[in-house]
Amino acid sequence: MWKSAAFFSLLIILITACSGQPETPTQASELPTQTPKTPHPTTANEDTLTESTQPTEINGGDDIQQEPGAFPELPLPTNRDEFFVGSGLCATCHSNTTDQSGKDVSIDSFWRSTMMANASRDPYWKAAVRNEVEQNPAYQEIIEDKCSTCHTPMATFTDAVHGKNGKLLDEGYLNPEHNLHELAIDGVSCTLCHQIEDKNLGEVESYSGGYVINPDLPMGERLNYGPYQVPKGQANQMQSASGFIPVQGLHIQKSELCGTCHALFTPTIDENGEILGDFPEQMTYIEWLNSSYAETKSCQDCHMPEAEGSVQLSITGGPPRNQFSQHEFVGGNTEGLLMLRYFGEEIGVTASSQQLDQTIARAREQLENNTATIQIDEPVINASSLSVDVSIESTVGHKLPSGYPSRRVWVKLDVYDANNRLVFSSGGVNPDGSILENDNDLEAQEYEPHYELINSPDQVQIYEPILHDATGEVTTELLRSAGYLKDNRLLPSGYDKETATDEIAVYGTASEDGNFRANGDKIRYEIDITGYEVPFRVDVQLLYQAIGYRWAQNIAQLEFVEAKRFDNYYQSIPHDPVALAEASLVVE
Repeated sequence: MWKSAAFFSLLIILITACSGQPETPTQASELPTQTPKTPHPTTANEDTLTESTQPTEINGGDDIQQEPGAFPELPLPTNRDEFFVGSGLCATCHSNTTDQSGKDVSIDSFWRSTMMANASRDPYWKAAVRNEVEQNPAYQEIIEDKCSTCHTPMATFTDAVHGKNGKLLDEGYLNPEHNLHELAIDGVSCTLCHQIEDKNLGEVESYSGGYVINPDLPMGERLNYGPYQVPKGQANQMQSASGFIPVQGLHIQKSELCGTCHALFTPTIDENGEILGDFPEQMTYIEWLNSSYAETKSCQDCHMPEAEGSVQLSITGGPPRNQFSQHEFVGGNTEGLLMLRYFGEEIGVTASSQQLDQTIARAREQLENNTATIQIDEPVINASSLSVDVSIESTVGHKLPSGYPSRRVWVKLDVYDANNRLVFSSGGVNPDGSILENDNDLEAQEYEPHYELINSPDQVQIYEPILHDATGEVTTELLRSAGYLKDNRLLPSGYDKETATDEIAVYGTASEDGNFRANGDKIRYEIDITGYEVPFRVDVQLLYQAIGYRWAQNIAQLEFVEAKRFDNYYQSIPHDPVALAEASLVVE
């Protein structure tokens, strides 16, 4: 083993993309405005930013939601080492590609604007890594090594083969002077995913970045796995141009490959710096495995949708290919994408503003049309009250939301009377992204419980994970997380909450709610309508954020450079949530 078994429990803090390891086994509508209960925390000043690392002028605060400027794409890197080449070399042939309808499906133009491609540029990730290191300095080497495994995988693999741990901060990969910086900054790139071997996939040892890549083949003879059989002439062309031999490997189309980084355990460290065990921080693959989607749809089916008809994959020729999986890698990190779009030139993204706009549009389309449904049922009205049931159905193959635990989904319900007066509102949003009357946004140690009945405007149904540390306090620090006080994220079809294992269980009062089940939830709203006139209009939305307000604020209040940069970016992007579903009903 190139990493000791003791390191197996010391797992990475953030994962957003597929990645790999050496062949030897690795460690395993208009929103009503209301006044919040208490003032929100103010952000610290920017005095701690050094001249060398301070962002160029950023319009935050009062200038929020300004329209971002346009910028062109930049060249993709073409450097190589003994195991990998930059994505630009692959794009030399695999570009200018259209499907039968004439739509552009070029791998490079799609991929370069995704969070996969920008896994090492993500400002939130950088700030979170620094925070975890600052809070747990004794474990810096291990934290950076494991974080880099799936965010800067090519650089980390190269160092691992030579007996070195991955290093990110200060003089590490994120420093332009580092000899592996170009490979690191290329993110989860072509020759990373397409070199993962069909070994241990789906097994526990493959989780948390335990993918396998063969380190023994010399450049020029390294294998590149894809879903198609490649004619010998074409294979020779690719080998000559890139140093890689294309071979068929159907595992590249399986969810198990994605599970190498999208099933993540992190260590729990107590207040004394002792490791208590492992914490299931991201379980997207395992959630999928326990749903009915495991029998019908893979991760790639939804996140890499097939092109229309046949596609010519290379400018050098070859047979047209059917069932080509577009490299959209469409996901739910909308706020991460917005930061790349607003500050792409400063961050150094290779994608153009237009390409980022397209990726953001794809993400929103997926979220708005393929994620959930909501409806209003069984209205009952009398002289003093209105009662309605709101039914939600999830249409995704994992918990909703899934992935990094900063994500949340909630119900916004408004009732208006015949004179368009606001009778009742739950779940409204402030311009800063905080949810009105949400206890956790108002106070770090409080949170909204799971509700079966809502009858007051200061109650809001939020589907989210709430983490606790070893002392039982609410936390957003991953390595301090010892369990879940609440996890009522919406369940996929086929999910049995009664038999779900601990790492994917339902926590809090949702576990006892008979209406909270596989596929969705039902909530009853009882509203006092005294003094208002019929008919009443009920508007309901299911809203989503990738970075919850408390998670952002807990980073923003910190003094190190990465936190200040993230806070500047975060304050400068719009915080309008994405409406996953909506419905309206007039009650006579």
